[in-house]
Amino acid sequence: MSWAGKILRVNLTAGTVKSEPLNMEWAQAYIGSRGLGTKYFVDEVDAKVDPLSSENKIIWATGPLTGTMASTGGRYTVITKGPLTGAIACSNSGGYWGAEFKMAGWDMVIFEGKSAKPVYLYVFDDVAELRDASHLWGKSVWETEETLKKSLQDPLTRVSSIGKAGENGVLFAAVVNDLHRAAGRSGVGAVMGSKNLKAIAVRGTLGVGNIRDPKAFMAAVKAGKKVLADNGVTGQGLPAFGTQVLMSVINEVGALPTRNHRDNQFEGAKDIGAEAMATPRKTDGKKHLVTNQACFGCTIACGRVSKMDETHFTIVNKPQYRGANGGLEYEAAWALGAANGVNDLEALQYANLLCNEEGIDPISFGATVGAVMELYEMGVLTKEQIGIDAKFGSAHTLAFLAEETINGRGFGKEIGQGSKRLTAKYGHPELSMSSKGQEFPAYDGRAIQGIGLAYATSNRGGCHLRGYTIASEVLGIPVKTDPLESEGKPELVKAFQDATAAFDSSGLCIFTTFAWGLQDLAPQISAACSEAYTIEELAKIGERIWNMEREFNNRAGFTEKDDSLPPRLLNEGCKTGPAKGRVNELAKMLPKYYEARGWDPQGRPTAATKARLGL
Repeated sequence: MSWAGKILRVNLTAGTVKSEPLNMEWAQAYIGSRGLGTKYFVDEVDAKVDPLSSENKIIWATGPLTGTMASTGGRYTVITKGPLTGAIACSNSGGYWGAEFKMAGWDMVIFEGKSAKPVYLYVFDDVAELRDASHLWGKSVWETEETLKKSLQDPLTRVSSIGKAGENGVLFAAVVNDLHRAAGRSGVGAVMGSKNLKAIAVRGTLGVGNIRDPKAFMAAVKAGKKVLADNGVTGQGLPAFGTQVLMSVINEVGALPTRNHRDNQFEGAKDIGAEAMATPRKTDGKKHLVTNQACFGCTIACGRVSKMDETHFTIVNKPQYRGANGGLEYEAAWALGAANGVNDLEALQYANLLCNEEGIDPISFGATVGAVMELYEMGVLTKEQIGIDAKFGSAHTLAFLAEETINGRGFGKEIGQGSKRLTAKYGHPELSMSSKGQEFPAYDGRAIQGIGLAYATSNRGGCHLRGYTIASEVLGIPVKTDPLESEGKPELVKAFQDATAAFDSSGLCIFTTFAWGLQDLAPQISAACSEAYTIEELAKIGERIWNMEREFNNRAGFTEKDDSLPPRLLNEGCKTGPAKGRVNELAKMLPKYYEARGWDPQGRPTAATKARLGL
């Protein structure tokens, strides 16, 4: 079995760290990572708990394929109740931390209670102990990682931590590892900060053993890697251009949300996309993009390493940003750029590095700034309130508000509460482009019908990574569907959501699904864990996980009314492009989605559905 078979339970209030055996019955039924961690969480935590109270818990969980030779086997998830949404929060990250934790011999760590002072958890194989982190409090993620590696005298130590954003209660604060990889969404970093937990430093030397059938596993892994290498997206597009390859594609189909979704195409898209990153600058003749980069065990290598223009106004006082650093990815480039009408690539990179350094979700940050800019142009907010002229398109304003938000200064404190709370405070809740309080990513739900339904029904709030129908509706993977057609999308969304839950739970990256289906995942999990994992069983497990998350949200007080989209997406047609005049047809799709899921008209899993899934 590829599970380590044990978990850490840390009581921050008492200061205790204990080992306990993994519940193998649950492991078989929920696989690991997202599924298994969520099972532990919903079984132990009252759904109505205040996310920032000591009664909330937070879990780091790996999957059975984390740390193995399976391609992209470096993933881990952070599970809690999210302060941004009040819903279940499960945020996924890559890099190397997850594999290191698994190779230290652990499947997950559960934190409960609240420490009286800042602490970090130190793990070296079987040794696990809480240590004082007072000297780390107030430090950025980058400073925290550097300080811990030096003090522990081991450069191979992997660190998962929060920056000032998590300490200051920014509701979309992230948990960051390996400097630039993040469990980025839903405010998991704010929960970490509320518990006075600064970091988890891990060193693992035990490796991952207990593969059920090593020969079959290696054969399945080899076959899977060939599929990834031969695929146009995972073998060519992502390695060459990263996720930024999508900027021009999504803009062309008229689905690039611009200026807080007022527009659906951005005239400056060409200035902030993959092509711009790979083109020599006029100022110094150097390219923004230095090279690509991979997470642990990854054969795709979609990550970017970039070098900023050292003469640019935004980095005069930031010498640590002048070397090669983590580069822009599509969602961040969109949120910091098109969402605000900003086409200054260097300003986007600067704001993105601020988000990385201090642990902030750039999607929620950028989308909230977009709402602020619209309120400013409407005359609802003033220069005196915000601290700067906040017209759409201002790179200087973007940089200024990023600095204010990460430091919890001035109007940045308001931005740090997210767009739902901010727009409601100033009398225009309709301007929050979010669902369940979480801001939408880089796809317009009017021009791409399925992703609009996926936003509305996502268990963690507006999200593309819980059912990436863009693959089918835009890229034609695994089959091409018409993005403007709502018929058939409820079934498509359900299929993507269930399959994604299974992939997330394995410990592998969701980007493999550009090439893989469950037929590629099943032989790898089966050889590593148990012969029981057929394609049909994996699909059922994914559905079980989705319904488990839904039931938690229902107990937390969410109803069918929360499966919603902003009025702008339902009533205001797209202005340009192939989707001109189109709105999202949620009212038509939602009842069919409930029916496909086996839910009642109020969006609750029926007794028959729960019985079939073993819930």
